[in-house]
Amino acid sequence: MTERGAASAGAQDRRKQSPGGPVGQRKRRDVTGILVLDKPSGMTSNMALQRVRSLFGARKAGHTGSLDPLASGVLPICLGEATKISGLLLDARKCYEVVARLGQRTDTGDADGAVVEEKDWSHVDLARIRDALPGFTGEIEQVPPMYSALKHEGRRLYELARQGKTVARAPRPVTIHSIEVLGLNGPDMGLRVCCSKGTYVRTLVEDIAAALGTIAHVVLLRRVAAGCLDQSRMITMAVIEEVAARGPEALDALLEAPDTVLPELPRVVADTDQARRLVSGQQVETPPGARPGLVRLYGPEGRFLGLGRVREDGRLAPQRMFQVDAPPEPSHVSGAGNKET
Repeated sequence: MTERGAASAGAQDRRKQSPGGPVGQRKRRDVTGILVLDKPSGMTSNMALQRVRSLFGARKAGHTGSLDPLASGVLPICLGEATKISGLLLDARKCYEVVARLGQRTDTGDADGAVVEEKDWSHVDLARIRDALPGFTGEIEQVPPMYSALKHEGRRLYELARQGKTVARAPRPVTIHSIEVLGLNGPDMGLRVCCSKGTYVRTLVEDIAAALGTIAHVVLLRRVAAGCLDQSRMITMAVIEEVAARGPEALDALLEAPDTVLPELPRVVADTDQARRLVSGQQVETPPGARPGLVRLYGPEGRFLGLGRVREDGRLAPQRMFQVDAPPEPSHVSGAGNKET
């Protein structure tokens, strides 16, 4: 697994959509929301993004951190204004279920590569695995694999690896929040890992195997959660394609509201005047009770406005505001004979 950053499909792209989908050659439209895709194994994250974008006819789309082609599972895809919060989803904790095959190492660290080494694994049992795992929790350092999208002197590491080249890579800190063994079936070791962004599960598997006195590679990798978005909310590509045949309204019903995927951020409700000023990019006095930090902003009628930051000086500053109409200027009555305007 690699986290390669939020990918954008281009806000101003007005090119024709790819033929073959139910959307056909319709004009791109403005649609906002988050689709929790169950990315199928064998498809790149960008291929999945472009397919979803085409089906929705979305003008703007992006995903929140790549899954390797071998991996399946939770891939949040942000459409429209929701791309403004994709960075927060990229930073969210991720959880994976992985099957690692002991006794074999591949050049890529997973089943997509060629076996380059074999080693005895018969001494490994569940007790030894459980004893080894605590050494891999908390903040650890990983050396990124050569088959990764990181760059060295302007070139992707995987490009160099395909040429048979190896270059020095500096260790990078990552956090393993939890790791548990799910089972051992012959040489196949099942693990559940919850980790920070930037964690390479392939590297983690190889390091655990080394601690067990053997080698290993990933044969199955499934992301089961990204932040609050877990596999119970996933939608398969087949379902999306089926729903797309019923039209845009049916498709839009599959989307999560952007504010609901950030439940950890406090909710701050602005009054009408504050909401109008925030949408216009101005700072306002912080409503009572709000603490410094990033918050979700709502208008008095409950409409989500975007993200703001409560400053230490008590001011509330807009940070990632959605394109919504500002509330109207309040009407004023200056005398009994005057009409409201």
